[in-house]
Amino acid sequence: MKHLSTAAVTLAILFSACTGGSQKSTDSEKEKNMFTGAKGEVKIMTLDPGHFHAALVQKSMYNQVDPVVNVYAPDGEDVGDHLKRIEGFNSRTENPTSWVEKVYTGDDFFEKMIAEKPGNVMVTAGNNAKKTDYILKTVEAGIYVLADKPMVISPEEFPKLEKAFELAADKGVLLYDIMTERHEITTILQRELSQLPEVFGTLQKGTAEEPAITKESVHHFFKYVSGSALKRPAWFFDTKQQGEGIVDVNTHLVDLIQWEAFPEVILSKSDVEIISAKRWTTDLTPEMFKKVTYLDEYPDYLQKDVEGDVLKVFSNGEINYTLKGVHAKASVIWNFQAPEGAGDTHYSIMRGTKCNLEIIQGEEEGYKPQLYIEATEVDPMEFAASLNNAVTGLAETYPGISVEKIGDIKWKLNIPEKYKVGHEAHFGQVTEKYLQYLIDGKLPEWEVPNMIVKYYTTTEGLKAALNNE
Repeated sequence: MKHLSTAAVTLAILFSACTGGSQKSTDSEKEKNMFTGAKGEVKIMTLDPGHFHAALVQKSMYNQVDPVVNVYAPDGEDVGDHLKRIEGFNSRTENPTSWVEKVYTGDDFFEKMIAEKPGNVMVTAGNNAKKTDYILKTVEAGIYVLADKPMVISPEEFPKLEKAFELAADKGVLLYDIMTERHEITTILQRELSQLPEVFGTLQKGTAEEPAITKESVHHFFKYVSGSALKRPAWFFDTKQQGEGIVDVNTHLVDLIQWEAFPEVILSKSDVEIISAKRWTTDLTPEMFKKVTYLDEYPDYLQKDVEGDVLKVFSNGEINYTLKGVHAKASVIWNFQAPEGAGDTHYSIMRGTKCNLEIIQGEEEGYKPQLYIEATEVDPMEFAASLNNAVTGLAETYPGISVEKIGDIKWKLNIPEKYKVGHEAHFGQVTEKYLQYLIDGKLPEWEVPNMIVKYYTTTEGLKAALNNE
């Protein structure tokens, strides 16, 4: 056990005695877990925060959330780095937070959290090797869960996640994952336009060679977060602990495919058919590894992935599949470092019977996502009138947006900067939505079945990729 302290974060070691174990699902328990929106009623417990996403949940304060957060984690750099990030939020000049972190770092950190249960919502973002077990056992204890993706990283563990959702329903607690990309403005407007038949028509069925909807995400191991170079834990490069790219970042892409192609439609596993899948490595030299981890050598658990002195990480993957008969493709690519002025990028296209809706984030766009609309097999003048009318209507919800013609059959959507809040801010938006779900006492009817379908798709995609080798 280790006592940690910083100037701006109050830390205390917890010594509470074990107060209980598993709980039966009772009416009194469900009543106890109801939320009203009262100040400080949500009490967060942060479990093993090995990923910077855990801190981003606390980049803002929430009236409904108690400022005291109990952290349970193994002793080491991961929890130390997490606390430094919280300290940075607390000590920043603009809109400083006022979190108070109470920390337990014993080897029995998880058992201690379940026994003491000082909070009612567990937040987890870190090493994924045991995450599905942690989620299942936390739900068994009647604790709500807000989990960073992925909630499962292997086909073998997927049944545990299904069981966790079943138990969550029995216990009356909400299990939810953090889907930040639903809050990115070009994706939101792509979805909005795709729901307007006068502009989009209907979503095509597509083919394996030309899917109706494609999502591609490019990420980088070396990057800046909150203005500082990101230090990654060595385990991040071990796919047994982090998960392969095909089940990690691809979670977002599969989620967006479902969310855009079939908004608020309840999906099932039988709606998914994996057509093909593949995986490949990103190769890191010892110099690259040191730059992002600050370590001089590869840990023993990474030696299985080292050839010569090059670390080969299966961080890249692609899934071609159909969802309710619609062809889709989700692919993730990890490079070491982005070009100057660039960062993580997103590409997306939805093919309709009247137009294609395409998000591009390349050099020409200044590496900022830009939504384009390209007419297909329709009268350009009639289409232009329909598009202008549609955007005028959308501007009532999103004031300031406008459409600009840039070619005979192509337009771009101009979006005010106020909507481009950035990836880090999306964590606060997801948390606000989750807090409202707590007040509502339920998730939207389609969320749980679609989360199950999402993780079924990614884990079955991994299985197919492995079988194809």
